[in-house]
Amino acid sequence: MPGISTSIKKMVPFHLKSNSKMKSLFYALFMVLLGSAACRESANNLKAGSHRPNVLLIMTDDQGYGDLGFTGNVYIQTPHLDQLAKESAWFTNFYVSPVCAPTRSSIMTGKFSLRTGIYDTFNGGAMMNTHETTIAELLRDNGYRTAIFGKWHLGDAYPFRPGDQGFEESLIHRGGGIGQVGDPSNFYRNDSSYFDPVLFHNNKKIKTKGYCSDVFTDGVLSFIEQKSDDPFFVYLAFNAPHTPLQVPQEWYDKYKNLRFDSAEARQRGMLLLPMNDAEKENARRVYGMVSNIDDNVGRIMEALRKNGKLDNTLVIFLSDNGPQNKRYNYGLRALKGDTYEGGVKSPCLLRFPKLFKPGSTIPAVAAHIDLLPTIADLCGTPLPNTMNIDG
Repeated sequence: MPGISTSIKKMVPFHLKSNSKMKSLFYALFMVLLGSAACRESANNLKAGSHRPNVLLIMTDDQGYGDLGFTGNVYIQTPHLDQLAKESAWFTNFYVSPVCAPTRSSIMTGKFSLRTGIYDTFNGGAMMNTHETTIAELLRDNGYRTAIFGKWHLGDAYPFRPGDQGFEESLIHRGGGIGQVGDPSNFYRNDSSYFDPVLFHNNKKIKTKGYCSDVFTDGVLSFIEQKSDDPFFVYLAFNAPHTPLQVPQEWYDKYKNLRFDSAEARQRGMLLLPMNDAEKENARRVYGMVSNIDDNVGRIMEALRKNGKLDNTLVIFLSDNGPQNKRYNYGLRALKGDTYEGGVKSPCLLRFPKLFKPGSTIPAVAAHIDLLPTIADLCGTPLPNTMNIDG
């Protein structure tokens, strides 16, 4: 985009060139403008061509801003997500809702959650208006294969289910989490509900084999490896590391001897809140669950590389809200359920080397409501005027 870059540089007032703070602010604005122009050019090219990008949207459940190696946690092992960060543009001021269902409705619709009928996580407050147009419906109607694997949490009965809202394939659990009250198929074995869970595949109840995050990843791999000339939109919504903190032994063993020494943590640049023994044990289990997620992300990225689809796939990674349990959270205030940054700030990575510079950071404020218009733009999919989105 040399033409845009040159034009923007010519617009910089002379006095800003010697004012570092103002120049930084202008640079941030320039990057936003440049990104918007690049997105428009990219979308125009995609509309005219036959290589529309695939989209892989990965979201974790209750993973805090500090539960990643690339955000400074020296205890947790997330090599694949750290590598993804190196290959992505990282939105460093990205925000979501403080709890699960509101974030999910905003991602699906590009609207603030209250406008979609979502006002809670249970008691009828997690049933999205059926007249909403979702990103899955937009892309499906424009030639995309669409699928969801994992947590939906926007309605379990007709006409609220994923299959009623644009997803051609779905493998999900019910309610807000596996083994919760809204998921009666697994509720009565909640001490092991994350293992061999009963799920719903295209609205039919099935018994699966394996750990839930592995099962959902297997579903993704099967879907993206299908032979088709059509691009895909895959929404992988892990229900981990949400409670109950059930983790395979091999992943727990990586952290079972982890000590949380505050003095050591400070020396290594981490700010740890005081934690009792139970909170330390919870953190060990969360770290094991996150490392398992990391391994599964690595499996998917490797599969995309092998079939030559990786560089034409927009990969997005984020969490739905802050951590539920006390542990390292990047020094942010508060936890899940709070509207302070500890509850609503999320890491957000966008890997698409055709547009986003690998390893770059984007300081502009963005939120969950911005993902739908961004994805639609990159996929050359116009938004109907009737949508009236907030993003």
